[in-house]
Amino acid sequence: MGSMTCGVVTGKVFCHHHLEGHPENRDRLRLALSGVPGAARRLAPVKAAPVDLERVHRREYLAWLQGISTGECYIDFNTYICPDSFEVALYASGSSILAAEEALDGRNCFALVRPPGHHAEPGRARGYCLLNNVAIAAAHALESVDRVAIVDWDLHHGNGTQEIFYASDRVLFCSIHQAEGFPGSGGAGETGTGAGRGYTLNAPLAPGCGIADYRLVFGEVFCPALERFRPDLLIVSAGQDALCDDPKAVMRLDPGGYGILTRMLMEATDLPLALALEGGYGPSLGRAIAAIFRALGGRDPGEYSAPPPGRSTEDLVRILKKVHGWQEKSLSPP
Repeated sequence: MGSMTCGVVTGKVFCHHHLEGHPENRDRLRLALSGVPGAARRLAPVKAAPVDLERVHRREYLAWLQGISTGECYIDFNTYICPDSFEVALYASGSSILAAEEALDGRNCFALVRPPGHHAEPGRARGYCLLNNVAIAAAHALESVDRVAIVDWDLHHGNGTQEIFYASDRVLFCSIHQAEGFPGSGGAGETGTGAGRGYTLNAPLAPGCGIADYRLVFGEVFCPALERFRPDLLIVSAGQDALCDDPKAVMRLDPGGYGILTRMLMEATDLPLALALEGGYGPSLGRAIAAIFRALGGRDPGEYSAPPPGRSTEDLVRILKKVHGWQEKSLSPP
């Protein structure tokens, strides 16, 4: 497997969606890019086709979004649009598809794109997100493979991604996020519906958690679920806003923690990873990206001392094992 090679899909086009003074601006992409190693294979961004978008988003929403992408305005209390935004969002989704195709071909690939996507719902922009890049990439991949897993380690719950695949048994969606933060969804009891029951795993962590808490959830819940599900593709909604210096977070991850989580996912599935940038607004974002690339390149992220997981995380893991205990057989492919 060519997991030691790693590509990055990015380009200047992603700086064209920009609103001065907004936290989700072009400067955070430049900061993220500072962590990309010089040896990484560079891939040019590509646009998603209408059919790619329509697998995930309602046609009338797409028409509306394109129609208002002519001026500069807020479309809700925290999500803005400017004249280039729809075009840039097409490149963000298309580049996420490209990262997934690279992973299916045996190569790790990180789509360093913006605007982010995981809050975007089938018919609504939300939380800085216009199009759901990771969901679009997963739906595209499902045209040629049976099962896709998505792990969302952004500080905030991936509500849009959850909604899109909530009734599907072909997508395993695992989200670890700060409890009771934006957008208010992602409780441990949200597990899917119909055929998708058991295929949504939410781990809402108490504020102030560190790498030991994340490792406990990954090691005891997410990675075993991935091993049972045996996906053909693993996509990461890679938001690094749980860093201890992130202005939006009260979590305590340091940059190296993201290398540890990356390594755990690689070992759980033995698959190359496709990653797409979500949040991350603090000064150490570039160092977190560098740690992810080191892990993707096969370097051991190393061990370092950290406080033990909190009691609330241990309780959460027990709850998740109980809630999802019945699904052990259902997650396994026939």
